[in-house]
Amino acid sequence: MVAAALGILFVRKAVHAALLLAVVMISIAFLYAVMEAPFLFAVQIIVYTGAILMLFLFVMMLIGVDASDSTVETIRGQRVMATVLGLLFGTVLVVGISQVTYGTVVGLDTANSGGNVPAIANILFSRYVFAFEATSALLITAVLGAMVLAHRERLTPKATQASLAAQRIRDFGEHGKHPGPLPSPGVYARHNAVDTPALLPDGTAAESSVSRVLAARGTVRSAPALADDIDVVTAQIGDPASMPETSGKAGTPANTTEDVK
Repeated sequence: MVAAALGILFVRKAVHAALLLAVVMISIAFLYAVMEAPFLFAVQIIVYTGAILMLFLFVMMLIGVDASDSTVETIRGQRVMATVLGLLFGTVLVVGISQVTYGTVVGLDTANSGGNVPAIANILFSRYVFAFEATSALLITAVLGAMVLAHRERLTPKATQASLAAQRIRDFGEHGKHPGPLPSPGVYARHNAVDTPALLPDGTAAESSVSRVLAARGTVRSAPALADDIDVVTAQIGDPASMPETSGKAGTPANTTEDVK
């Protein structure tokens, strides 16, 4: 549990932090079970791990948390302040817990004589019924408030396929934006790979089909640019002199440097 709690502080991805938080919550539930508190064990698993933590994961999947979020401090010195306050809080906890003395527990056997869960139910719905119902009303109000804040009225009609197509044509006429999908690698070519660009009717490569990553790396080269490197390419393939000679008929592979050229 401690290792997972420390992992929450040092992992970079929010999903990994949520999964480590699940490990912490389940470990706490097992501690409740060891201390013979079955009600807290069930609440920890069902409410905290099964409901609240899953809500965290659903929100992250809904809004899409990226690992490349900005880490620039909006408040200058907040990390130093958080570190100092965290150390002070930890010191207070250590000092406070070290001075606690436990005496002999009295009355637990009598209170839990009929079972732990029935005894807690008897207390919740008798002595603490008002606080229990007030908490329930507060949670229901929070749920309704979240629904109201998340609800959005549709101010414009829903776009149809016809309206989307008309908008694409208007964008093409006004801004020159291509109305259809960009050509994928390998169109009018013999290979469907990222290193094989689409070919236009005149035989030239379509720039829109070239990967931006390859263009940024400067590794995009055309066939004329490779004409001067034919000897190097031939040497990489193998020594032409060691290949068996052929009669040079159509359909036979090139076997000499002159044939390759």
